[in-house]
Amino acid sequence: MNYKLILSLTILFCANIIFAQQADRWQQRVEYQMDINVDVKKHQYDGKQTLTYYNNSPDELDRVFYHLFFNAFQPGSMMDVRSRTIADADKRVGSRIANLKANEMGYIHVTSLTQDGEVLDYEHVGTILEVDLAKPIPPGGKTTFVMEWDAQVPRQIRRSGWMSREGVEFSMTQWYPKLCEYDYMGWHANPYIGREFHAPWGDFDVKITIDKDYIIGGTGYLQNPNEIGHGYETNTSHTPPEGETLTWHFLAPNVHDFAWAADPDYKHITAKVPDGPTLHFLYQPGEKTNENWSKLPDYTVKTFEYISKNHGKYPYDQYTVIQGGDGGMEYPMATLITGERGFTSLVGVTVHEVFHTWYQMLMASNESLYAWMDEGFTSYASNRLMKILFDIEGDNQERSYMGYFQIAKSGMEEPMSTHADHFNTNSAYGTASYSKGAVFMHQLSYVIGQEALDRGLLSYYDKWKFKHPNPNDFMRVMEKESGLELDWYLQQFTTTTRQIDYAVKSVEKRKKQTLVTLERIGGMMMPIDVLVETKKGEPIIYHIPLRIMRGEKPQEDKNIGYEIAEDWPWTNPTYELVLPEKIRRVKSIKIDPTNRMADINRDNNTYGILDDILPDNKK
Repeated sequence: MNYKLILSLTILFCANIIFAQQADRWQQRVEYQMDINVDVKKHQYDGKQTLTYYNNSPDELDRVFYHLFFNAFQPGSMMDVRSRTIADADKRVGSRIANLKANEMGYIHVTSLTQDGEVLDYEHVGTILEVDLAKPIPPGGKTTFVMEWDAQVPRQIRRSGWMSREGVEFSMTQWYPKLCEYDYMGWHANPYIGREFHAPWGDFDVKITIDKDYIIGGTGYLQNPNEIGHGYETNTSHTPPEGETLTWHFLAPNVHDFAWAADPDYKHITAKVPDGPTLHFLYQPGEKTNENWSKLPDYTVKTFEYISKNHGKYPYDQYTVIQGGDGGMEYPMATLITGERGFTSLVGVTVHEVFHTWYQMLMASNESLYAWMDEGFTSYASNRLMKILFDIEGDNQERSYMGYFQIAKSGMEEPMSTHADHFNTNSAYGTASYSKGAVFMHQLSYVIGQEALDRGLLSYYDKWKFKHPNPNDFMRVMEKESGLELDWYLQQFTTTTRQIDYAVKSVEKRKKQTLVTLERIGGMMMPIDVLVETKKGEPIIYHIPLRIMRGEKPQEDKNIGYEIAEDWPWTNPTYELVLPEKIRRVKSIKIDPTNRMADINRDNNTYGILDDILPDNKK
């Protein structure tokens, strides 16, 4: 017997197993250097980009792709057609792209591109630049691309553009040729139709030359504050430079995008988070902004303190909140929000976008495929924080449930796992991503307990920050924290539109016991909490685990009795809960007393006052 051969094959086999298990954990890396010159009168700029690309994949790459987002803002683009033909058009877009004039359209036109000094062949295909490489990039290799391009900033319609409705001159997001992501699923060269993003991690070194009257805020750390002024200077000896322009120099380490905004009227204020980042705020002063923006820093400081404690410590030294865009949109180390809002709304949008730093900017899940991991997690978490900041009574998640219930009952619901670009309606996309995504999280606390979920959120951050986690990665963290098997929950709630509907079917007296028959009417299985309240006002919760969970949720409320009932096999449409002799006088029975389960019909969850079913001599 050839033991050396067997040993070699065994080592190779084990190595292949390890590689297969780790196949989706490698990730590409980029290093951008960009020099930008802005013509503020024409709303145009030219750029030069040096991009070093590290191929950490096991594959040899003979092509690459770039996003050219501004090309979406042209009549006849895919974004234009989609916006005009979808059943429920976004009012911010509608037919506005189709009506853009020549000086209002956006474009990015690449004029030259080389790879390690060799001229490359490339083709503009809508919002994607297709590039054939001069030489393949081997696994573990790197290459350097040098690109020059001309661009025109579109009139502000969606996220990007010049002259927003509130009068902000430049909202510069999705503004540069951005290398597409390549991962274990291959290239993600998706055309831009106004939805989500996915990109590799990297470092950005960006120099922006612009009219000296303009103030810039955005991603990264300003490297030359004493040259710039505008409230950024670090000493009092600042002297305005000679000439008509200023060059702003930013460095942003380990991020996957770079955004900025510019306006000559911005007011710049700062605040410091204790043991945390410096916060910058840029807004246009006026009657609609002055009072609310002056109060916003205090609430933003509280937001960072809360999130860092409960979701993971913020890893950068700076964050910037900027008035701009058309609503609220998150970017690394910064957000653009509309600023002429009521105070609660202003805080709400800021809290939401700041939370996106954790659930997208630091995790960088593929939000095109898993938008609910981005918007849903953020909506759930920001709902919890807003309840604290404004002392809101009741369950602040109920609005998300109502949104989900509405579309579920309409027949227009689509699975949460649908690619963000491919939903049939904007409402189906929005509800799946925001509302049902938030329900997914709040309902998970019902399945495993709030304490396990809270521990899991910190563990998720610690394990997966800067690593592009997918849904299975998240669920494995929750399984480890709870000790429960949860694959059924992920699969049923995210990849199907099956609905949850449980009912109290009947209650009857049998000798010295009370028999409660529960029924699963909906297509989705769930563990069940049943609250039984006696005539004496003694509440007790019977927790009925799903057998497939291989365990049960621990007691959450120590003030209410708690009993673990026999498992419910998901194949069984009904379940018999036998109340013991000691519970003789029952006042009411209710499924899911905390309303965290997304039961599509809560009307059948309660069996009311039950005196009439008990024998007279037992009343």
